Amino acid sequence: MTDAQVRQLKIKTGIVKRLAKEKMFYIKEAKEQDAKVERLKSEAEDEYVIKKQIEVLQEARMMVPDCHRRLARAHADLAQLLEMEKDLSEFEEYKEGRNMLDSVVLEE
Repeated sequence: MTDAQVRQLKIKTGIVKRLAKEKMFYIKEAKEQDAKVERLKSEAEDEYVIKKQIEVLQEARMMVPDCHRRLARAHADLAQLLEMEKDLSEFEEYKEGRNMLDSVVLEE
């Protein structure tokens, strides 16, 4: 049974890690896209190009709350699993999961 529990820890830790990385990517993309839109507006680019870039910006901004919601859910799942599996605290996977929980900040 321990192998299955350790495997679940690895999977849930990986999910939290991936979603945290994904959220940071979307935040960065939104900032870069915002700067690009401002640059296009200041250079008086074609309205169509500006409109399309604003759509891309809105899509990136919409992904941040969605990703945050999924991250919060995965974070809670991992925390719950770590709480239930305290007997595995000597395993490296448990320590990695605990470190991941501590390193991920769930602020918008």
